[in-house]
Amino acid sequence: MSNASKYHTDFHAWAIEQAELLRAGRLAEADATNIAEELASMGRSERRELVTRLAVLLLHLLKWAFQPERRGKSWRLTIEEQRRQILRHLGENPSLRAGIEEAMADAYADAVLRAERETDLPRDYFPWACPYSFTEATAEGFWPDAP
Repeated sequence: MSNASKYHTDFHAWAIEQAELLRAGRLAEADATNIAEELASMGRSERRELVTRLAVLLLHLLKWAFQPERRGKSWRLTIEEQRRQILRHLGENPSLRAGIEEAMADAYADAVLRAERETDLPRDYFPWACPYSFTEATAEGFWPDAP
């Protein structure tokens, strides 16, 4: 079975085989096209994880700010956990910092949709643009009040 067809029919076997070929230095036998695609996909996945974690963080910061009467341990711990996870993820993938503004904007759009659903507040109740900088949102001592 060829590399390309194994890639489509048994990904696990293909991946193991490609790793063995690369380790053995048998580059001419490796499925370079699909290896390149998988590497690019891994990069996109790292960005998606960052945006997802930022969205959870921003959602909880919005809820913290706009529903102060409902603040509790769960929200506080979610905020603290996401801050740690985001900073750890960026430590492992420092090149993601170059696109942090775009990631924040994408995450904020997702956070507002979730905030509308979870708070029952209308979407236009929340600021159109993210009211927090990345530095603020991820700072250990930052706890927003309602604007």
